[in-house]
Amino acid sequence: MSIQNPLRLLNLAGKSLLTEEALAISTLEYLPIELFPPLFMEAFWGRHRKILKALVQAWPFVRLPLGGLMQTPHLVTLQAVLDGLDVLLTQKDRPRRCKLRVLDLRNTGQDFWRMWSGSSVHVPSSFSMAPGAEDRPRTEQPLAPFKVFIELHLKERSMDGFLTCLMRWVEQRKASIHLCCKKLRILSFSMDKIMKVLSTVQLDCIQEVYVDRTWHLSTLAMFAPLLGQMTNLKRLLISHIHMPDSEEQEEEHVVKITSQFLRLHHVRDLHLESPFYLEGCLDQMLRCLKTPLDNLGITHCLLTNSDLTHLSQSPNISQLKGLDLSGVTMTYSSPELLPALLEKVSATLQELYLEQSGIRDSHLESILHILSCCFQLMSFSLRGNLLSMAILEKLLRHTSGLPRLSQELYPVPQESFSSDGILQPRRLSQCQTELLEILEDLGHPRTICISFMPLSTLWR
Repeated sequence: MSIQNPLRLLNLAGKSLLTEEALAISTLEYLPIELFPPLFMEAFWGRHRKILKALVQAWPFVRLPLGGLMQTPHLVTLQAVLDGLDVLLTQKDRPRRCKLRVLDLRNTGQDFWRMWSGSSVHVPSSFSMAPGAEDRPRTEQPLAPFKVFIELHLKERSMDGFLTCLMRWVEQRKASIHLCCKKLRILSFSMDKIMKVLSTVQLDCIQEVYVDRTWHLSTLAMFAPLLGQMTNLKRLLISHIHMPDSEEQEEEHVVKITSQFLRLHHVRDLHLESPFYLEGCLDQMLRCLKTPLDNLGITHCLLTNSDLTHLSQSPNISQLKGLDLSGVTMTYSSPELLPALLEKVSATLQELYLEQSGIRDSHLESILHILSCCFQLMSFSLRGNLLSMAILEKLLRHTSGLPRLSQELYPVPQESFSSDGILQPRRLSQCQTELLEILEDLGHPRTICISFMPLSTLWR
């Protein structure tokens, strides 16, 4: 007999119980543990609110991964689960079998439900009859707050009934509920609404923050104190920021923003897109970083020679795996700065992006030797720069000994364009043939991508 048959019988047993709601609820105390997940799934899909509420109060696992069942948020089932939690949280003596301490509303837990539904997943006998290590009662902290996990994607239409209901419920039970969010994405939300939502969240639970919208610098400065409370933050991405009219205001805002990094001891990935406010004062932020970074992106902005010098001298970039300076023009920077920066990170660098950075043959020539020593490099992009066939050939030869390099993105050679910047297909074809001959001459399989970008971008 295959494993699917007994599990299928469990599903049928669950459906049978749902036909007698009162009987199902009265027998939960004696129900075999392996019947709880299939019964919950059947009650969930059938919108049996009373049984869902009762199942929550008797749930024999530490975690209830409700989010794994919801393709879209569903207010009715959420309310039934919250009603069950209300009963559970007000009880001095919890039901003997109930071990529920975490409600997970993230899009996770599908493996848990798949295992118990019998979709060709082997269920170990030891697991089917007894809680696993994760589900053993935690007697050492019997009064620890109940945790609710959620991912927050804040945009104007996201405050639907589901999120509003959850936030109101948490707000009314702050003493006994910890709302935990590991990933916060802000897309289009007013600061007032952001402050209101985050007032219900345990900020020290947040590990990733993505601000994917255009803010004024004053708005970022207003958000900064909240950022400083996210003491376990590991990844931070901040998108476009508009500058203020007053230079005095700008300096005040920059200090307020950069000083928060003193409280963030776990940041490893930092990506700042269009941070024009850091021009000439990048050292302020670098001094506030408390730990070495794994990945750093500072893109589409102006950095002074002083900024690049401070960056190359910062102890917090010595272990970088990823560096993205796309859109940071190197055209007028001192020629020794880029080599100094890359030499600092050459031992650990795995990804390097220098797209649309105004890099010309002389800049690339100065870093060829350093690139040939980046033995961990896997991905390298120079798209959007104006480079000749001669320097591209040198680049291919210098990087041919890098064992892990597998993704190479280079611009269309300068010789492929006419004098007024128009791409000439025949010249491009000739350049492609020459590049193929160079690769064949190097003697080992290798794939490169030649990417065309408009000359208004390349030659501006």
